[in-house]
Amino acid sequence: MPRPRSRIPRALLPLLAVVALAVAACGGGSAAPADSGTSTTAEAGAFPATVAHKFGNTTIEAEPTRVVTVGLTDQDTVLALGVVPVGTTEWFGNTPGALFPWAKARFDEIANGAPVPEVLPFTDGVAYERVAALRPDLILATYSGLTQADYDRLSQIAPTVAQPGDVPDYGLGWREQTTTIGAALGRPAAAAELVAGIEKQFTDARAAHPEFAGRTAAVATFYNSQYYVYGSKDPRSRVLGELGFTIPAVVDELAGEEFGATVSLERSDVLDVGALVWLDAGGEGVRQSVLGQPSYTARAVHTEGRDLFVSYDGGTTLDPIGGFVTVLSLPVLLGALPDQLAAVSDGDPATAPPAPTPLTSG
Repeated sequence: MPRPRSRIPRALLPLLAVVALAVAACGGGSAAPADSGTSTTAEAGAFPATVAHKFGNTTIEAEPTRVVTVGLTDQDTVLALGVVPVGTTEWFGNTPGALFPWAKARFDEIANGAPVPEVLPFTDGVAYERVAALRPDLILATYSGLTQADYDRLSQIAPTVAQPGDVPDYGLGWREQTTTIGAALGRPAAAAELVAGIEKQFTDARAAHPEFAGRTAAVATFYNSQYYVYGSKDPRSRVLGELGFTIPAVVDELAGEEFGATVSLERSDVLDVGALVWLDAGGEGVRQSVLGQPSYTARAVHTEGRDLFVSYDGGTTLDPIGGFVTVLSLPVLLGALPDQLAAVSDGDPATAPPAPTPLTSG
């Protein structure tokens, strides 16, 4: 389903999560705020740091020690850079600390006695009072859809870094997210090193699968009795692009300035690509709905076995493609997705993709 946007009623946001992972049990967080633990300190000369975003520039005068993430995936990057946030914002999944297995593993490495972050709700928008109660000295909202009013109110609590203005809301890519948060935390060199590591993984994956170059691909789901396809500005589609695939121009024409677009059942031709990743949230019946459309099942993308249904009802190494495309989750995803795409994009329906590896919470 499409990712939340500011014009969508906030009460509907939980229903619009792309995935509903079941990799952890009950949600939760620390009952009382505590100072965050770090595995490293800020780099020499990193402060004061000024970070540009959609609503201007934010200056962080000194190394923050109480970071709250309002951005829905920002916690992954904060942890990757060696900082434990005191608060995170729940998107989906109902996981303790809003930490999925890759993030929980990193938390365990660096927590040094720090409690699991307190989880803030997102059902009715930003939980301002809960944010303020955590006494943050930095608020991060890079993967978000903050409005000017949201930003102004958060800025009264602590220095706030909002989403950039040159991409759609909820459209920030993993690379820019890492460098932006790295600057805010006083770890620009560490961020650059993380980015270089992921870029090498993409380079290695492209070298291992030169056949991806020149092939088209897309990410889609089924929502409100229509197809929904993600454009090249969406982080999930960018993964396919960085692996060598091309997002068809018609997809971007439909998406316009947004991260994706609805596609009527009559336009299944839009989905007839070289490799199609369907996001099939557990229990939402995407696979059944799609395979119940004769106009789609007659297309070569299906008859040649070029469609990959990624289900999130068990928690596997493919899960990050559903929403958490971050510097912390990409090593998990890139260890699994290329082989899956190689199997489905060869045009031979007899080639079965390998079973994805189950995730553990560490």
